[in-house]
Amino acid sequence: MPKDTGIGAAPKRREDVRFLTGTGQYSDDISLVNQASAVFARSNVANGVIKSIDTTAAAAMPGVLAIFTGEDFVEVGGNPAGWLINSRDGEPMKEPKRPVLAHGKVRHVGDAYAAVIAETVEQAKDAVEAIEADIEELPAVINMKDALAGSNYVHDEIETNQCFDWGWIEDNRAATDEAIKNAHHVTTLDLVNNRLVPNAMEPRCSMANYNAAMNEYTLYTTSQNPHLTRLLISAFVLGIPENKLTVIAPDVGGGFGSKIYHYGEEALVLAAAKKLKRPVKWTSDRTEAFLTDAHGRDHVTTIELAMDKEGNFLAFRTETMANVGAYLSNFSTATPTFLHGTLMAGNYTVPLVYVNVKAVFTNTAPVDAYRGAGRPEATYSIERVIDKAAREIGMDPIELRRKNFVKPDQYPFGSAAGLEYDSGNYDALMDKMEDVADLAGFDARRAASEAKGLLRGRGVNAYIEACGIAPSNLVGILGSRVGLYDASTVRVNATGNISVMVGAHSHGQGHETAFPQIVAELLGVDAASVDIVHGDTSKIPFGMGTYGSRSLAVCGSAIVRATEKIIVKAKKIAAHMLEITDSEVEFNDGVFSAVGTNKTVSFGDVALKAYIPHDFPIDAIEPGLEETAFYDPANFTYPSGAYCCEVEVDPETGKVTVERMTAVDDFGNIVNPMIVTGQVHGGLGQGIGQALLENTVYDETGQLLNASYMDYTMPRADDLPFYAVDHSQGTACTHNPLGVKGCGEAGAIGSPPTVVNAVIDALQSGGNNVTHIDMPVSPLNVWTAIQNA
Repeated sequence: MPKDTGIGAAPKRREDVRFLTGTGQYSDDISLVNQASAVFARSNVANGVIKSIDTTAAAAMPGVLAIFTGEDFVEVGGNPAGWLINSRDGEPMKEPKRPVLAHGKVRHVGDAYAAVIAETVEQAKDAVEAIEADIEELPAVINMKDALAGSNYVHDEIETNQCFDWGWIEDNRAATDEAIKNAHHVTTLDLVNNRLVPNAMEPRCSMANYNAAMNEYTLYTTSQNPHLTRLLISAFVLGIPENKLTVIAPDVGGGFGSKIYHYGEEALVLAAAKKLKRPVKWTSDRTEAFLTDAHGRDHVTTIELAMDKEGNFLAFRTETMANVGAYLSNFSTATPTFLHGTLMAGNYTVPLVYVNVKAVFTNTAPVDAYRGAGRPEATYSIERVIDKAAREIGMDPIELRRKNFVKPDQYPFGSAAGLEYDSGNYDALMDKMEDVADLAGFDARRAASEAKGLLRGRGVNAYIEACGIAPSNLVGILGSRVGLYDASTVRVNATGNISVMVGAHSHGQGHETAFPQIVAELLGVDAASVDIVHGDTSKIPFGMGTYGSRSLAVCGSAIVRATEKIIVKAKKIAAHMLEITDSEVEFNDGVFSAVGTNKTVSFGDVALKAYIPHDFPIDAIEPGLEETAFYDPANFTYPSGAYCCEVEVDPETGKVTVERMTAVDDFGNIVNPMIVTGQVHGGLGQGIGQALLENTVYDETGQLLNASYMDYTMPRADDLPFYAVDHSQGTACTHNPLGVKGCGEAGAIGSPPTVVNAVIDALQSGGNNVTHIDMPVSPLNVWTAIQNA
């Protein structure tokens, strides 16, 4: 096997060739014969009763083939939440129906109440303009506090705007209250985790085709999770038998969580394709994406940290309002609860944690998992309140964290928030961060900034996250409606090349490069001979897709297990060829050998023999060389890290410039270090974007005020520094066969509090008594804080 092809090597991403040369195939690139176009009529009010919809004029317009309204889908199911969460009093959550098209009422700006199918997009758009909808506007429910207190409901049928009132861990509640009441020092912080629009490079697109002769459907769609999309459409929404529905997610231009979910547009084009007996395509424009893609974050939190007189952590207590928007998206109930509350102990030995989350319906776009999904919200709260506490008690922020870290000899460690951490070394990460970030040189850099009239600040952060989302038995107890395993089929062809079919989906993660490295390592073959097949439910085993930094830890482990089965069978074939018993066969670096002899046979020869079984003992060895494995993890994986950020703040304007960003992460064993570094870079960019720039703003009537790139501030290259990224301090995960931990979300988890901590440090260095600024720390917000200090 070439040295640069297996685990630990850093070959360039093979998929990038087609992306860089413009030969990738995204959903909108696919066109079918006789294809029609769908365009949606969307509400321009946030809350309103649909009095009538007159489609007469629209139906008579040129090229119009069909018009659908909510009436056409009254008898079908709704798009469900994937997790059932109970309130702390045991009451089940409220789950109002999320229809394919709004019926009776519209609940957010952009809520689709009709769809036109026409020969061309232009004709469909013209017809949408001709639809006469009488919608009686109602007052919008926007502010979460008002939503909980008021009697103006997003969903009248549930007579409340509260989805659930969740507590974790309820048995800790009284003890946590008592610890805070009696603590030597309590630090309290009110903060907002700002709402974000995911802004994947490729907008959503769905195209359906119906084969009337076979009663079969094909859906091409921008999905991170094609099997889940098929399951939801089949079991909950349209009732199409799974064996009659193929979902294909080809190249997907980014997702960041927003393309995990099933959306009504997918169901609509399927229904339209069947009615018209021809393909129907819908492609979102960017404004539709702003209005209808699931948003992220949007928490309002009060967190308290109790300490003794030495600075030992005694308890964390949080009260959070989590916005779920107008409808429950598929993961929206899990994100603010089990993906958030279970991380509220952080990297620390704190003995008590209590988390209360009230999920709130509002007349805004649905909110769901966005890169990090609950863990950024938890980390931000914890790491901001720790920094504030350090200043209040006069202790160095790094020293306070180190004092409370879980130590290496304490693993496995049961956290106060209910998780069992299996490995880590947080002091080693902090040591490495101090070195890479050159903390010793900070004073000189601060002096240089001050000489220019600028304030320089340094912020640090220590994070832990739970990812590789699983195991099924645990998440089932916690309310998940699905299992969270993954699957792989490894097919060795007769000529020795290998096809690996996987349940995970690649949309920027580099699976087509990293997954072959695993197979190459185990079989001793060149990774170039291994091909990855994903995204087509008719070709791949049932898997749970890509999100939550789970691809390598879960699907990669399934690849290992399937490949191990290949080796077991290949040894039987080799033993037959070498005329020895199975137990006498050794396999190393692509060669089978007879123990104690010089007799060998190559992997390629065994592969060929598997398909030419002229002399096989058929009762003992089946022809072929193909194996499938499903892998359900025993636990989450727990990446962790220590981050440092240095900023310059112009006190005259409030402008913040990120000068240095250091990320030191523990991702366990590394399969491809180049891909890992790239994943961290991307996460840092998004995390800095949240901290400095991004914010989704609705006015009191529910209008989205920044629904375009003219108004929504995305990070650009000149907003970001060169990053110093290190992942040399890995501690292997103890419960998956690769020893890996997730890496895709770490940068977005660790960077926001690090940036804000640095800004507060800069302002305080200039004598400004500023203890907190909510994200984004924009020039206006920073300047205002300085003036009010």
